[in-house]
Amino acid sequence: MSPTNVEKFAAFAQGALTTLPPAEVLKETKRILLDALGCGLAATSSEYGRVGVEYGRILGAGRDEATIFGQQERTSIHGAAFANTDLITALDLAPINLPAHVAPYALPLTLALGESRHLSGARLLSAVTVCLEMCFRLSKAMDDLRDVSNGVPATPRVFGYASMVFGLTAAAAMMKDLPETVTVEALGIAGGTSPVNSLRPWQMHVPNTTIKYGLGGGIVLTALTAAYMAELGHRGNTQMLDDPEFGYPSLIGSKRWQPSELTEKLGDEWRFPTTTSFKSYTQTRTSHATLDALIQVIHEHDIKVDEIDSIVAYGEAWSAKVPVYVDTVVDKPYDAQFSFAHGISVAAHRIRPGKDWQDPAVVFSGSVLNLMPRVQWRAHPDWGSAVNGDPLARPARVEISARGKTFVGDRSYPKGSTSPDPTTYTTTEELAIKFRHNAEGVLTTKATDAVIDTIMGLEQVEDLSTLTALLRPEGATR
Repeated sequence: MSPTNVEKFAAFAQGALTTLPPAEVLKETKRILLDALGCGLAATSSEYGRVGVEYGRILGAGRDEATIFGQQERTSIHGAAFANTDLITALDLAPINLPAHVAPYALPLTLALGESRHLSGARLLSAVTVCLEMCFRLSKAMDDLRDVSNGVPATPRVFGYASMVFGLTAAAAMMKDLPETVTVEALGIAGGTSPVNSLRPWQMHVPNTTIKYGLGGGIVLTALTAAYMAELGHRGNTQMLDDPEFGYPSLIGSKRWQPSELTEKLGDEWRFPTTTSFKSYTQTRTSHATLDALIQVIHEHDIKVDEIDSIVAYGEAWSAKVPVYVDTVVDKPYDAQFSFAHGISVAAHRIRPGKDWQDPAVVFSGSVLNLMPRVQWRAHPDWGSAVNGDPLARPARVEISARGKTFVGDRSYPKGSTSPDPTTYTTTEELAIKFRHNAEGVLTTKATDAVIDTIMGLEQVEDLSTLTALLRPEGATR
């Protein structure tokens, strides 16, 4: 009998335990991990991050197993994994790999298990890399948020990122040294206990919820539970990724199911690195190409905010009328992450891109709020044809009316993506600069440099606790 897709994924994970992925793939994984970790450090003083930290403490009361970023005491594996997931996701600044943000979940899970078990950096690298690849392949097998039909958006009615639970469970199994047969059961359990796909109600209802696409720490706990339950003897559904009628696609509402995308050349071709995106702004990725174009025009023509009569911004057609993005009510810093008008206004004020955009003094600035009514967001007329030609394309345009003139800027791809335009690629040095900015006020300069060096040489680290020790107040200032 042919192995099921769940069994093939388990064999893939097992193989990566004995043979490291290719060096160029590991290099991209380290870049992703560095960026994700910095985003977690940047959020330690945020309201949303604080909630995750407090719940992480509740989950781990009295345990001394794993580190929460920026906290002196340690907590349980589950508590640290939950808290650090919420920290990394809090500012919406973390890297993106299909289907969406994966590293904000994969790093906390593997780091907590690795620290508690004194595992090597190489083990963590392998586990995260396997997770990224599995998540990519599952995303390509099912519906996509940016699907196009006859040149117009074909956004799924039901959509989300619940499928990441499989990759996260595989990573947990690898960090726990589970045999391949037990990993099979863990993946089957993960499919049967998966969260729902909840992105669309989050987009369509305002005010938006602070669980974003789902509860980040929740999906990490689901993956951990699946691995532990399999280890303890629970049985999983090994047909979950083979049955389109009663299996996983039907559970999460995906109309498209292309199972060949799951395991074709699995282990021989690593496909996730080409679609990695690094974020410059604490705003949904949907707006980034437009923000890039706006900032360039503002600087090239030295346009002052009080000179601006109006800004017309063009971006992704599927998002042009989505309530959460066109909402202009900003009651909390979190709301600003998804309001297109707010992001355009902050960019026009020349605020340094990054965590500073979530500073309450910036979010609630009278000048920023006063410019928002002069911002219009529209669908880019060429979006459908551009995405048909290249699924990674994000055509954008801005028209700024000021000084009696109209200043125009265009973009095809946002900064941070791999694209035909080499200037959009984010270099490792640029990521290090971003990391240092994110770590300001949390880590000392010495600790910051040590973390960067440790992450970029992770395959040489014998015990992950040497990394996590740098993330506690012993190496930090307040």
